[in-house]
Amino acid sequence: MNPIFTPSLREVTQALIGNLRASEAFVRYQLAQETLNTDSGARSLLEQLSKTQASLRQKQASGSVTQAEIEALRTLQEQVQSNRVIIEYAQAQQEAVTFLREINAQISQLLGIDFAAFAKRSSCC
Repeated sequence: MNPIFTPSLREVTQALIGNLRASEAFVRYQLAQETLNTDSGARSLLEQLSKTQASLRQKQASGSVTQAEIEALRTLQEQVQSNRVIIEYAQAQQEAVTFLREINAQISQLLGIDFAAFAKRSSCC
């Protein structure tokens, strides 16, 4: 066991994790993720979009993208953007990110430092 991570620190960390997981934002995100994962139509749309975008990036590098391919991509993007399951997942994900940012801000305020930015630094130089 890491001597810095004392039993009391481990305990309050576990409590924080439990509270975060039980929060409305995370529960909604987890449900939306489960719904997305079980909706074959939504998953298929996202996979098609990803493959089409990758294909067009490759073709764009060689200058061989056609107008029909661009239109097909736009149509696919519109289908993704109008899919209820995907929309709900994206909204829930954004809410969870916003919630975490708020938590980061509150912890940083309590510590008196921007702990998230501080933790990102890998070196002093």
